[in-house]
Amino acid sequence: MPQTAKPETAEPQVSASAPAKYKGKVLLIVLLVAVLVVAIAAIVFVALVMVNKKGTGGNASRESPIPPPVVVSAPVVPHVSAIDLNKPPVFVQLEPFTVNLRAGEEGDNHYLQTDISLRVNDQKTAEALKGWMPEIRNRVNLILSSKSIFDIQEDFSHERIQNEILRGLNTLFGVPPPPPEVPQGQAPLGPIQGVLFVSFIVQ
Repeated sequence: MPQTAKPETAEPQVSASAPAKYKGKVLLIVLLVAVLVVAIAAIVFVALVMVNKKGTGGNASRESPIPPPVVVSAPVVPHVSAIDLNKPPVFVQLEPFTVNLRAGEEGDNHYLQTDISLRVNDQKTAEALKGWMPEIRNRVNLILSSKSIFDIQEDFSHERIQNEILRGLNTLFGVPPPPPEVPQGQAPLGPIQGVLFVSFIVQ
């Protein structure tokens, strides 16, 4: 008997486009989720900005739980001057002095001519010094006549003589002499604040 051929069973054919469709769906879902996340983040951000504006604007700032920052400025230190420029100084002009200087080793005779002004606190002190003028002139004469030509010619001799006269006159008014460790440039407290040589001529 002739053998009858068995009908061939048709194998199911898998379309090659199936994986591509599956991948496309997954990608679409991922994109939708990403868009949703971004949209939610944008909504939250806008909501926070609006709340912040309401908390800081207008009268609502008084009800804000966050106090405004406190700005602390540095204290202003006023400039302190050693001399009050608003109060002009008062000077007492002494009559000119002409004294013989102490003779040096060579026996040369020299004399000194100088004009001296005294700086005082106020006009009241200046008027009071007039009653002491003989004592003042005597003290200045003793100091000037004790100098020699070599003392006058030394460096910074004028400053040393000024300080010596200043201390001598203030001690005349009851101010105790300063201790030896006090620098020469620091005058004792007293009615006379400064001694100025208006002219200083040695012959």
